Amino acid sequence: MNAKSFLIKKPLITEKSTALEAGGKYVFAVEPKATKNEIKKAVKELYKVDVADVNVLNTSEKRKRFRNIVGHKSGFKKAIVTLKAGQKINIAQ
Repeated sequence: MNAKSFLIKKPLITEKSTALEAGGKYVFAVEPKATKNEIKKAVKELYKVDVADVNVLNTSEKRKRFRNIVGHKSGFKKAIVTLKAGQKINIAQ
């Protein structure tokens, strides 16, 4: 595996991301310092597909509480990758 492949941590499989797959969009958790161009190259290298567009967003950390203990669920960077028409990634494993 190349160093670029470590930019993508994992695909995010949620109800919303599964609905986006019908439109050729896939959601991944990525490294916080990854840029759009780096993400585009990493997806192309890992999944052998052509990427049309990449949108990124930072999710904020969420405050969680259990009994008297207050903690947090750390935030992360998310990338929504749009593929060119007719291409597909098989994420279900």
